[in-house]
Amino acid sequence: MHPVEHQIQQTRREFFNTTASGLGALALGSLLTQEGILSAETVAGADPLLPKAPHFPAKAKNCIFIFFEGGPSQMDLFDPKPKLNELNGQPLPDSMTKNVRFAFIRKETAKLMGSPRKFAKHGQCGMDFSDLLPHMAKQADDWLMVRSLHTDQFNHHPGQLVLHCGRAQFGLPTVGSWLNYGLGSMSRNLPGYVVLNSGRGTSGGASLWQSGFLPSTYAGVLFRNQGEPVLNLKNPPGIPMNLQRKGLDTLMELNQSRYDQIRDPEIASRIAAYELAFRMQSSAPELIDLKGEDAKTLEMYGVDRPDPPIKATRGGGPGQYKSFATNCLLARRLVERGVRFVSIMHASWDHHSNLNDELSYNAGMADQPIAALIKDLKQRGMLDDTMIVWGSEFGRTPLGENRGGNPNATGRDHHPFAFTMLAAGGGLKGGQVYGETDEIGWSITRDAVDLHDFHATMLNQFGFDHLRLTHRFQGRDFRLTDVAGKVIKPWIA
Repeated sequence: MHPVEHQIQQTRREFFNTTASGLGALALGSLLTQEGILSAETVAGADPLLPKAPHFPAKAKNCIFIFFEGGPSQMDLFDPKPKLNELNGQPLPDSMTKNVRFAFIRKETAKLMGSPRKFAKHGQCGMDFSDLLPHMAKQADDWLMVRSLHTDQFNHHPGQLVLHCGRAQFGLPTVGSWLNYGLGSMSRNLPGYVVLNSGRGTSGGASLWQSGFLPSTYAGVLFRNQGEPVLNLKNPPGIPMNLQRKGLDTLMELNQSRYDQIRDPEIASRIAAYELAFRMQSSAPELIDLKGEDAKTLEMYGVDRPDPPIKATRGGGPGQYKSFATNCLLARRLVERGVRFVSIMHASWDHHSNLNDELSYNAGMADQPIAALIKDLKQRGMLDDTMIVWGSEFGRTPLGENRGGNPNATGRDHHPFAFTMLAAGGGLKGGQVYGETDEIGWSITRDAVDLHDFHATMLNQFGFDHLRLTHRFQGRDFRLTDVAGKVIKPWIA
């Protein structure tokens, strides 16, 4: 055994006392791991986010998961249905809706609603995008478009839990937590899992970035894109850094003493959180300061675009164009600094009414910054190992919303039976459309994809066999994909 390894395998109290401060111990452990003297498991007790090896060589290192809460309308954005337009205003046969549950639609008077959108084929692959997404369309050859997703949940919060946690149940880790648990983080001065939020807030709230039964070290950390990135991160006025360091060392000793008595892993998470917060005091403010970005980059993302006028505020009120564009740019800066998983959330796309105006508003907000993110990562040589995911909890019905007996349907209800998600980078094969839906977009006709399959394929790109990435809790080995899921090999480059 290497003598340094013997030293680090002492109790946590002795480990921290071998250096001038806990910060030095964490840095030492990280350096020795990188040099191959120690395994990540040896020093995991010192910092649970130290990098770890996956099951096999990975193609992806980071993930930016763009979540549009509410269910964007796939037949108005990605999946053109000329037949639906032909049948506009006609009812569906009773046999198709007999055993179907809707959130709001009244079956007896529901009618098909066509789309006013104009679609065109883009890129060498000939991928369809609607006229609402001209910038994303230019990256058609980078996108994997999956038109055949389905889920078993038709209401928002349960559907969001399935998308993020694999099951419609509270207390489960999200996909970002699983990746940090399995791989650790490449950033020493920022969290391994960061959440950027805009809009009016998702209905799922913090349950969409929780760590569940995993230690809280692996939970997402909510950042703000203006002011202090994390509230209460700054020192109180009059408290110098050296005094804070002494206070943290004393607090660490107290926490360590308690940990030695009861071995609660949450105490170890608390120790790691205090140390990370100390390091973030300089790194987090620098992260959100965009003065170092050139004017061309800011313009490409559309950071200073004004909001267009809109008759409703479902998308979150004024300032959303700037907020979302800033979040996309911050996501690039975060993965550039080694953050493993960045979640960009925006609410809401739940268009039960006023679909044409509000979807136009939201698509205009999202289109340019997302396309810029793909272009920016690509020109920096980062897209190959950074996975971008664009998705939601379900899609929208080809039937018009007729809630309240309103004969003028202007929106669509929740539709879990067939919807679209997109992904790019991270070793995925771009320029392909996977799966098909029927001529009105009601059901899947080819290559159905369960969300567990999506998760299994994501984990595969990060070097994990989804069957083996597990955590024992209450006598059972849990995993993100639960008892389902398969890797979809045609997606892999």
